[in-house]
Amino acid sequence: MIKVGILGATGYVGIELVRILSQHPQVKIVSVVSQSFVGQNISDIYPNLRGIVDQKCEELDVEKIANRCDVVFTALPHGASKTVIPQFVQHGVKVIDLSGDFRYNDVSIYEKWYGTKHDNPELLDISVYGLPELHRDEIAKAHLIGNPGCYTTCSILALVPLIANKLIDTRHIIIDAKSGVSGAGRGLSLDTHFCECTENIKAYKVATHRHTSEIEQELSLVAGEEIILSFTPHLIPMKRGILSTAYADLKQKYTAGELLKIYEEYYKGEFFIRIYDEGKLPETNHVSGSNFVDIGLVVDERLNRVVVVSALDNLIKGAAGQAVQNMNIMFELDEKTGLVASGLYL
Repeated sequence: MIKVGILGATGYVGIELVRILSQHPQVKIVSVVSQSFVGQNISDIYPNLRGIVDQKCEELDVEKIANRCDVVFTALPHGASKTVIPQFVQHGVKVIDLSGDFRYNDVSIYEKWYGTKHDNPELLDISVYGLPELHRDEIAKAHLIGNPGCYTTCSILALVPLIANKLIDTRHIIIDAKSGVSGAGRGLSLDTHFCECTENIKAYKVATHRHTSEIEQELSLVAGEEIILSFTPHLIPMKRGILSTAYADLKQKYTAGELLKIYEEYYKGEFFIRIYDEGKLPETNHVSGSNFVDIGLVVDERLNRVVVVSALDNLIKGAAGQAVQNMNIMFELDEKTGLVASGLYL
């Protein structure tokens, strides 16, 4: 059995990790850490876990946790992970970090977009960007994973086949993405109060959202050249889900059917990516509660432009589910283990 610790277990991503891993046949959860609820049963904080996970929340004691765990998931705020992860790495514990702290190949990019100095840039040399569809072989050998963001996973996977096959002009890519409110986390803020969100939709951090840099990093690696794109996120009045719509100019004429065949070939064998038939497009209720990414597309013949629509659950394939998928790869398990579930739909 893989002995697992979860730091930040009572946030929205952390509790999804607890829920998923509690059903994983090869995992034993030995430590749940929450500084805000030390000594309380996690099932008292989240009653849906009663009778399934009734462990007490612990305070953070790196040495104690490291001696009990094979792998630690760190679902901590950006910046907090940098102070904890080096200690786990020194103890030889594998780490899957769900913050943005170890997703970057270039420390200057991180520092520019996050507005803070990185305390452990040397660890960026050993960390692997945890997107299995692009980095599966590296993930298998890694001891430190920077688990991707939700917007980034949805957007990158929507565009990779076009870029890998050099089908689009990479100078004018536009991504318009929408997220449910859980993407902001469990912390209280005016922007996520019910009365501020319901019956409302808004763009935010236009041209400045941090996930832009992640998307550009990964797409640039696929393209073999620097890609700079326009990314605009929106907050919509629902709990969970990401819908991304990406626009790109085609280099020559293609039909939707021809492009869909290219997508199907590129993602052949990828269980968690579902390509839609021509004339159909993804919706968030098709993926909510699952680890799937659904992708469909349309060709705007008037403009010779492809419009790619992708959807995922921001808390699962966009966070906790993808982290478990990475863990499965790291420990040589079938990467679907514990993750084969359909979307909830309702």
